[in-house]
Amino acid sequence: MLVYTFDNTLDGLLTAVFNSFFSHQQPDFLLAEGEQLPLFVDRQYRVVTDSEKAGRVWRGLEKQLSKDGLHMITVSWMSEERALNQPLFNFICKVFRLKVKDFERNASDPDVLAVRNTCRRVLHEQLRMKQFIRFQKAKDGTYLAVVSPDHNVLPLITNHFQDRFNDQPWLIYDAKRHYGYYHDGKAVIRVTFEDETSVPFDLSNGKLDAEMLSENDRIFQDLWRTYFKAICIKERMNPKKQLSDMPRRYWKYMTEKN
Repeated sequence: MLVYTFDNTLDGLLTAVFNSFFSHQQPDFLLAEGEQLPLFVDRQYRVVTDSEKAGRVWRGLEKQLSKDGLHMITVSWMSEERALNQPLFNFICKVFRLKVKDFERNASDPDVLAVRNTCRRVLHEQLRMKQFIRFQKAKDGTYLAVVSPDHNVLPLITNHFQDRFNDQPWLIYDAKRHYGYYHDGKAVIRVTFEDETSVPFDLSNGKLDAEMLSENDRIFQDLWRTYFKAICIKERMNPKKQLSDMPRRYWKYMTEKN
């Protein structure tokens, strides 16, 4: 039994594909570093990430797959699910071995199906982020939103908010992954904080410090809560449906739920 281990990066996975073909061997398992090895391992090979090798594999994929197929790979990787590593590795290897046109559409293949379903989960999370993000306006005019999505979808949603609020400064911060994107009214840049304890907002619920919150925004938040309660018809309450449409994990950052 041959096991490949890699650094759990996309470049690392693509390097593993390159090494597999170069050495003419197909590993039985591809595991991220630190994962438990299966029993009866005969050989273990540690993949050293090489951007040049990864680039060669990606350029090969560009020749074999459609734009949708390439998009499926990059979006599914943003799931950060370790269970994706093996089917994604298998899928990419099959692309080169089988050389079948539109292979990414073969839903009967278990590896294609696993990658496709992961991609769908990420895109669904992306849609929910667009729906459930709530901004607060600071006194300096900056709009802040804190999120902690299941998947790493911030890179997928920044264009949406840049198009809608292209003349306003805003910051969307991922409390789970400790980074965010800031728009200064012209361009979007990736930001991190060296010391999150000093930021003027609460990462547990996304609320701006009282002295930082715009007075007008405080009024708008109260109005929004009042409106949310007013349109709720008690006789038509359906908690199960509400949780399906608006999962509880999003509530802590939503104005109408706090």
